[in-house]
Amino acid sequence: MENSETPVDRPFVIAGQTYTSRLLVGTGKYDSHEIMTEALDASGTQIVTVALGRVDLSAPKGKGIFDAIDPSRYTILPNTAGAFNVQDALRIARLSRSMGWKLLKLEVLFDQKTLLPDPIGTLEAARILKDEGFDLMIYTNDDPVLAQLLDRLEPAAIMPAGGPIGSGQGVLNPSNIRIILESVKAPVLIDAGLGSASDVAEAMELGVDGVLLNTPIAKAQDPVRMARAMKAACEAGRDSYLAVRIPRKLYGSASSPLEGLTPPRRPA
Repeated sequence: MENSETPVDRPFVIAGQTYTSRLLVGTGKYDSHEIMTEALDASGTQIVTVALGRVDLSAPKGKGIFDAIDPSRYTILPNTAGAFNVQDALRIARLSRSMGWKLLKLEVLFDQKTLLPDPIGTLEAARILKDEGFDLMIYTNDDPVLAQLLDRLEPAAIMPAGGPIGSGQGVLNPSNIRIILESVKAPVLIDAGLGSASDVAEAMELGVDGVLLNTPIAKAQDPVRMARAMKAACEAGRDSYLAVRIPRKLYGSASSPLEGLTPPRRPA
């Protein structure tokens, strides 16, 4: 943001519930549940997402992933990761509802190679699940037109990809993210593609409502330290956005007043 407009510091509200942390964290790819638990704690997150279609629901008591997540501390956000068609997404969504969850991250991917969202499948599944009463946080392409179509369904959030899942490339198309922010009413969160704390800060400086991370934390050499870094970056990026940065200029501008001083001259 490089103008004089003052952004509004709206609370972070998802499906009617207000959260203080704008960092959502995934629970996959960790080397152990113990490391995952430490990382979640260090991140300060209040919403953790679980790929329900990939969870071993038959794990012995005390060994499953849900045994490692304190439901009194975290909002559990089941997601349909691994669904490459509408029917698989609907099946996982309905499984989550049978387990008592109404809030759902909807994800319909196109293929295994790119892991990019299927825009047509995503819109179709979203319409069906909205009619079934789900509160949807929808993972989608960074397409402003598709975002507006999804926004008509009054989702809990729209979650455009910053880049391909797990790529660590950062936000590849910030201009589209800005257009989405101007075009929709739902909260907008960057989901996928971020790799470092600087990526998170840059994403938050665009004015998005939050970010969702998994791989950048879970696969870092030190996941717990990275989780702390992501928490700090998320908060710093938000503050930077609200503070409104100075404009970029071609030439320098002195920090100290120059009035009353003799203009400097190049030596002969």
